[in-house]
Amino acid sequence: MAQQQTPGSPMHYLLRLLGWGNDATSHLEKLLAGLGAFAGIGLIYAVTHWLLPSEAAFWVIASMGASAVLLFAVPHGALSQPWAVIGGHGLSALIGVACQQLWPQAAFTPALAVALAILVMQYARCIHPPGGATALSAVIGGGAIHDLGFAFVISPVLLNVAVILLVAVLFNCLFPWRRYPAVLARQPLPPSVPGGLSAEDFYHALRQVDSYLDIRFDDLLEIVQLAQQHAQAQLLQGGDILLGACYSNTRPGNAWAVRQVIDAGKPGRGLRDQVIYKVVAGAGMGNTGVCRRQDMAAWATCAVLRVGDGWVRVSPAESASAGGNAPPGKGQA
Repeated sequence: MAQQQTPGSPMHYLLRLLGWGNDATSHLEKLLAGLGAFAGIGLIYAVTHWLLPSEAAFWVIASMGASAVLLFAVPHGALSQPWAVIGGHGLSALIGVACQQLWPQAAFTPALAVALAILVMQYARCIHPPGGATALSAVIGGGAIHDLGFAFVISPVLLNVAVILLVAVLFNCLFPWRRYPAVLARQPLPPSVPGGLSAEDFYHALRQVDSYLDIRFDDLLEIVQLAQQHAQAQLLQGGDILLGACYSNTRPGNAWAVRQVIDAGKPGRGLRDQVIYKVVAGAGMGNTGVCRRQDMAAWATCAVLRVGDGWVRVSPAESASAGGNAPPGKGQA
């Protein structure tokens, strides 16, 4: 089991630099992503080899393999939606063929095709990373692809796009939480966001970031709403501070900490209603302290339980019974 890294430590910084993070998806979800990709690429492979020489089929399948990762592993991502797939591949193929025909022997043609494809995808609002591979394959794919000319855009590219989208819709529709396109996956929540924030505030914040984020705006609002609803339901009172339980202040960055109650008086004993705690993760890790039970409840946002290499919200009773740690054999992230 991986160890929780202390915020601010060299290893924690290295992991953030590499982009490594917790994975909240279940084993079932991972298996379904693999099965969906198997079905999608299997059908594409059969159709392409039926219609085209093997050399042309090789390049197209390489591009569609990248699309399969997005459509089946991240079906609700902004980069995975139908227009992103259709426009990303179609426009990129068109640009790649045009560049190859205008500058067939130039050393800069491959780089120019990919660069123009990225530019056009951004303005057409259909960013799809595998589109860059499609543009590149139109230039360096060899004689079999070059001989197709602009027909390459229709067959095999858009033909294969149609096949993989059909598989994505049919396969993901079998599972309500995975239905594709993303708008079919769940009923939309009201457009209001608790906590004094509005949809307009989030839109403004995204504009300030000025970087493309692979999440739909509606999904972002829904995540915030569900998180805040869950947080409101988990507000703690003095009686919720239990011996052995762990509590988090859920503050961002280096201010985050988890305390475990290691000794406590009986509730309702006035000044003697105190707890002794130890900081088991985050800021001040290893330190101990004493405070009133009510002050601990005011500091804490929720009770937590260590699961794998992270922490999850649980009831105070669950955290206390497990001593702050997940039972053996459970909760591996």
